[in-house]
Amino acid sequence: MPAPQPSIAEVAALVGNPARANVLMALLDGRALTASELAFAAGVSPQTTSGHLAKLTEAQLLTLTKQGRHCYYRLASPLIGQMLEGIMAVAADGPPRYRPRWRGDEALRVARTCYDHLAGRLGVALTDALTARAHVVLAEDGGLVTRDGERFLREFGIDPLATGHGKRAFCRPCLDWSERRPHLAGALGAALAQRCFALGWITRSRDSRALGVPAAGRQGFADTFGIDLAAETPTRPVLT
Repeated sequence: MPAPQPSIAEVAALVGNPARANVLMALLDGRALTASELAFAAGVSPQTTSGHLAKLTEAQLLTLTKQGRHCYYRLASPLIGQMLEGIMAVAADGPPRYRPRWRGDEALRVARTCYDHLAGRLGVALTDALTARAHVVLAEDGGLVTRDGERFLREFGIDPLATGHGKRAFCRPCLDWSERRPHLAGALGAALAQRCFALGWITRSRDSRALGVPAAGRQGFADTFGIDLAAETPTRPVLT
């Protein structure tokens, strides 16, 4: 007898609850948060949030890590982040009442995290630069790095050969729901984001997925990738 398949309806019901959707969205930047932080994000009581977290963890949408007296929750895998971003992309093309609502609009559109890779105008611009220079070749469901791309990435501080280990996709396009064009995801996209963080070209916001791009970052992106981020990023925006 074949093994039972995951129920789309069950997963959709979990994600479709407004409080649980807020919890998942709060974790979409790949970081781990405590139950109290997620209760604030969900807009419900800690007791109600506890029940939601139990359901999401049982369904393997979240993972739980205990550290001292605190419990930290994060998305179970990049696949969950991909699913959420995909739902947002579908919603963005739907009737106005279903479209994602922005606060801190411009900052999130300029640069944000999509799980552990870069999204928004910055993420799309980086992808365009890599593909235009034939450093990366993207297909509908995957991608590869060319020899010229390997040399460029090593000079930038990323070793493509060390990046592609494990079960995760090495390189793939991810539809950017605000820009309606692909940004770079997979292990390579994550490595690119990590390198930009390490260089100080991008900085995290405490209460948002929006990323700050300081002057050194704007100069670095311009010199290395030919990207001109003309828009300034407001401080501490929030996506609801």
